[in-house]
Amino acid sequence: MQTAELLGTAPLFKLLDASERADLEGVFARRDFAPGDKVFSLGEPGDSLYIVGTGSVELFVKDNAGSKIVLALCGPGEVFGELSLFDGGARTASAVALESSTLLVLDRDDLLTFLRRHPDAALDLLTTMGQRIRSTDELLRRRVARNINEEMEIRSTTIERVADVIAEFSGSILFLILNALWFAGWITWNLIPGIPHFDPYPFGFLTMVVSLEAIFLSIFVLVSQNRQGAKDRLRADAEYEVNLKAELEITHLHEKVDFLTEEVLARLPRVNHSERAER
Repeated sequence: MQTAELLGTAPLFKLLDASERADLEGVFARRDFAPGDKVFSLGEPGDSLYIVGTGSVELFVKDNAGSKIVLALCGPGEVFGELSLFDGGARTASAVALESSTLLVLDRDDLLTFLRRHPDAALDLLTTMGQRIRSTDELLRRRVARNINEEMEIRSTTIERVADVIAEFSGSILFLILNALWFAGWITWNLIPGIPHFDPYPFGFLTMVVSLEAIFLSIFVLVSQNRQGAKDRLRADAEYEVNLKAELEITHLHEKVDFLTEEVLARLPRVNHSERAER
């Protein structure tokens, strides 16, 4: 696939017109990678984006246990590494070629030069980036920042809500007092002489009513408990996702600190050598 065709299919540049893509085509460089070659590592300074021409590239991070978490698999026409291109920050993931791959590379300085010649293209790029940020925000909102109680309310049916209300009321002191008063009134009515007894001793009708009440209450309680179990599972999943995200951020910070430490230590000999030379 030619560079112009790749720019036409790449999401980040799909809004550019033909003349803008033709001008941008000339500033891309081609780089070849063998299987297993590292394109960049997490925490490295980033000043370029990549478009996969041929082959495939894997984007991943590692958790604090050293396990690899694959974020994306990029095939021909897909773009990666664009965040560092725009903000000049460090890489937020590592990238490695899974097979023999040819990548188109766009440096930050070349992009700035292109945008100075075509200022309208900046709006197209911002529009595409805004769409991707919205999609990411929506994904994060569904996966982590969610209210479990609200989510369960949306999923609940009317019968399940009724079961929750009945189960909550049946476990209250008020329900116990009302049942005690009802049983006492029932038994007293059927024991007082001189008035008609609708359920004389041994209160067979009362026994049947109490049995039916126990059966229905137990069913409502089980339905409510099943819903609570589902809510607990959702809460556990949300907590796991939040903890995983926090661990990844902490690991990312550790790797950044290690990278900066290595950079500082690598420069110290050169600084000491310069100071000795000046003396």
